[in-house]
Parts: sequence; C-alpha cells; structure tokens
Amino acid sequence: MDRVSKIVSEKPVVIFSKSSCCMSHTIKSLFCEFGVNPAVYELDEIQRGREIEAALSRLGCNPTVPAVFIGGEFVGGANEVMSLHLKRSLKPMLKGAGALWV
Repeated sequence: MDRVSKIVSEKPVVIFSKSSCCMSHTIKSLFCEFGVNPAVYELDEIQRGREIEAALSRLGCNPTVPAVFIGGEFVGGANEVMSLHLKRSLKPMLKGAGALWV
C-alpha cells in the first residue's frame, strides 16, 4: 500500500494497467488524446506487479486495472473515468492536478 501511495504521489496522472487489457488501452488512449502524459505501470510487465495489484485490490479497485489516480487521488477504473469525461468533469480535474494546461 505504501508503494502505491509513493508511486501515485510522484506524477499528476498515474495509470496502473495490463498490456493485454483492452479497457486499459482505451483509457490510456483517452488521456493521450487530451495531451496528458500519464505515468503508466503495466502490472504484467514490471517486477512486483502482482504485489501492486494486490494493494490496488485492497484499496477497492475492482477490477484492479485500469486504476487511475489524478493528483494522487484514486479516481477509479474505466467506467468512472468515462463517466467523468461524459460529464465534462475530467478535463478540469486534470487541469487542477497540473496534468493539462490548455
């Protein structure tokens, strides 16, 4: 849990993902289209990925990927991010975190 807290505090936007997850790919693409450069951690490709995935599960991430953090706060998975986007709340949140300037 401490490891996840440290990781998400270092960048404005952090996405925990798996390289084979289509929803993770969709969320990463959305942020890139906005011009945001998220820190992406592919849990199936990094050391201790399973440990991080277990910590995300304990935080309430279900499913565990994609798990999106903005400004150090857990936002949610694909459903929550897309819902924020449709409500036009995602971009202001990204601006507030310093991830988007325009």
